[in-house]
Amino acid sequence: MQQAQSAPVVIENHGRREAVLVSSESFDRFIETTEELDDILAFDEALSEEGENARWDEVKSELGCV
Repeated sequence: MQQAQSAPVVIENHGRREAVLVSSESFDRFIETTEELDDILAFDEALSEEGENARWDEVKSELGCV
């Protein structure tokens, strides 16, 4: 377990990778990065949709963010 604090530890079963043990900090960074990439993809998909786009200041106003 101490090894996982500095680098991922691969757990194998009969030579096949079964799991990877990482520190909680590494896991948190992985989750944050994945969520950020999901947001970027969703943004790109929204921009590629046909139709009229709303202005950002209008969206913020409608959501009560200003």
